[in-house]
Amino acid sequence: VNLGTWLETQRQQKRKGELDISLEKHLEEVGVIWSFFKEQWGDNYLLLVKYQQREGHANVPQKHKEEGVNLGKWLDGQRQQKRKGELDISLEERLEEVGVIWSFFKEQWG
Repeated sequence: VNLGTWLETQRQQKRKGELDISLEKHLEEVGVIWSFFKEQWGDNYLLLVKYQQREGHANVPQKHKEEGVNLGKWLDGQRQQKRKGELDISLEERLEEVGVIWSFFKEQWG
């Protein structure tokens, strides 16, 4: 059995609530990441917080890179998701807490 295939099966079972809790704990102990999206989002959010603390704002230029990550492009993607109504409200609130402005036009002319 391919390890990647086996691990994806475990992830599917966890999502369905069918993964044995002791196996889940063992997998977490060896560093299994259940959701790459959540992990990546959290990493990018921490980079945004770092940027905001250093620069005094969260208006990241679109092409700005932070520790090799195109943070501006990521933030633009969050804005696009919000405009489409696809951004989870808890993520939206976290971004607002760090000072993200959703629409520069509204901020300037609102």
